[in-house]
Amino acid sequence: MKKANKKVNAVIIIIGNEILSGRTQDVNVVSISKWLNELGVKIEEVRVIADTEDIIVKTINDVRKKFNYVFTTGGIGPTHDDITSRSIARAFNLSYGYHKEAYKILETYYGAENFNKGRKKMSMLPDKALLIFNPSSGAPGFIVDNVYCLPGVPSILKSMLGGLNSKIKGGKKILNKTIALRTVESEIASSLEKVQNNFKDVEIGSYPFFKQGKIGVSIVIRSTDEELISLCYKDIENFIKRKKIEII
Repeated sequence: MKKANKKVNAVIIIIGNEILSGRTQDVNVVSISKWLNELGVKIEEVRVIADTEDIIVKTINDVRKKFNYVFTTGGIGPTHDDITSRSIARAFNLSYGYHKEAYKILETYYGAENFNKGRKKMSMLPDKALLIFNPSSGAPGFIVDNVYCLPGVPSILKSMLGGLNSKIKGGKKILNKTIALRTVESEIASSLEKVQNNFKDVEIGSYPFFKQGKIGVSIVIRSTDEELISLCYKDIENFIKRKKIEII
């Protein structure tokens, strides 16, 4: 069996008490995942953590050693509970203070007369952090080693991703193929497991749905290898024909 190329992986750390409390619903994971998928980077874990410095530091020091890329969202704004920048500095044992380039960007963006304490706070970053350009609201994100820190506001975060394309070194693009069936999961579980055992380097997902009063199952095949996807798809088609299952 042909083996797929080594995967480049990533983790997303969502920082914010508002997410944990249920007050705000996260949508950034979808944006980051779709973007990275196009670059050949697979999200293998997502964590949601509190706006607590010790928790942020511990989490960052754990995941940065396990994943090729770490993306954080939230906590880089102007208020007292925006502590991601300070926490990242502590995690890497770096000094924390005004970043000259970030300070200049923000002062220019707001104007000297409107550049208040809160806005100045957004230019306080870990020493030698690299900036992530923000085309929407001026305040930059930043990079320290393999940790990429982005804002929590979805529209702003999304506008900043494209500018990072040249900095992300992914593997082969992750491809996928979907087949929708008029069946239930219990009818195909055993057959699908056999296919998965034959294709260890292919990710096969089974997702039930209910549309227009009818139930069904979508089977999604994912891999960086188009040939493996095709071979896997054929195996699935074979058991579908044997079981006389309708393809939608």
